[in-house]
Amino acid sequence: MIIKNAKIYTEQKTFACGEICIQNDLFATKTNDPTEIDAQGCYAIPGLIDLHFHGCMGYDICDGTREALSQIARYETSVGVTAIAPATMTLPANELEHILSVAAAYRREQAPEDADLIGINMEGPFISSAKKGAQDARNILPCSAGLCQRFLDASEGLVKLIGIAPEENPDFRAFIQQMKEKVTISLAHTNADYDTALAAFSAGASHAVHLYNAMPPFTHREPGVVGAVCDCAHVTAELICDGVHIHPAAVRATFEMLGADRIILISDSMRAAGMPNGQYTLGGLDVSVTGNRATLVSDGALAGSVTNLMDCMRIAVKQMHIPLETAVACVTMNPAKRLGVYDTYGSIQVGKKANVVLLDEKLNLRAVIKDGMML
Repeated sequence: MIIKNAKIYTEQKTFACGEICIQNDLFATKTNDPTEIDAQGCYAIPGLIDLHFHGCMGYDICDGTREALSQIARYETSVGVTAIAPATMTLPANELEHILSVAAAYRREQAPEDADLIGINMEGPFISSAKKGAQDARNILPCSAGLCQRFLDASEGLVKLIGIAPEENPDFRAFIQQMKEKVTISLAHTNADYDTALAAFSAGASHAVHLYNAMPPFTHREPGVVGAVCDCAHVTAELICDGVHIHPAAVRATFEMLGADRIILISDSMRAAGMPNGQYTLGGLDVSVTGNRATLVSDGALAGSVTNLMDCMRIAVKQMHIPLETAVACVTMNPAKRLGVYDTYGSIQVGKKANVVLLDEKLNLRAVIKDGMML
């Protein structure tokens, strides 16, 4: 396959006019496949990677079924998200092990036209009840290297990130040092102050789950987790750019503080994404969805988003005024690097998987090519 007349997103985070060659399911320097696609001047960007979302189309990864995973992956590809690392909720440990084992089995046999399951982001259960958000406090557990290893084993290595609230775990340094070479340790749903968060990052934690949300506010006297992230150059941070969770000015300020290379845009979408208004569930809790807001029925807390990652990228560009070249990196290159798969995903480079999305000048989706196949 040859894609001609495209504005191709490069590893230098610029667009260059040219053509893309695909041989079988990989980007190549030449191809013997005579299929030609005229991009008609569209932007050609790598397939998006969502490393934190829960579900869509009425399904959730925590349903613990292959049908749920298949339906989720099929929808994600349809909107240009060609690789996924969905997030689990705070559930009983045995349920989480079952969910992870189902995901591992699904990955071995998933259909090529569906978004590749390349990781799992465990948002719980090692979190804080004070910042639980839409998590079920009854299932919160202290962080444990033994239990963490059980999760890694059940997932057959598919778990790539696992969150902790260090202030709730006096031995968090030992936990981080013991597990950091096996899985990325993130700070998630935490009420940690600046010093505690800094200690966790100094011990080897290297990621922050949905920055600003489910953590203390960033103030001039108590900078909290956000301030610690800012001061630790090795730490990456997720931002939910659905237009609900974070004010556009805060998003722009965060890009200035951290730099674009450390920011990963996520959707944090729950099962209502792609579905009409109504009542749904997240982590076993009832959620009401109206428009682009999902809130807990019990207390009105935000309960994930109903916006897919492609729409989040559009919102970041069109409403938050993040340059397109920057936003694309934050949904392709940066998540691929965080997940340790940049050798295979995240850019249009010879030898990588041929996942390409064509967008017109208004960022409308024109085509999705997954593994070299037009969908």
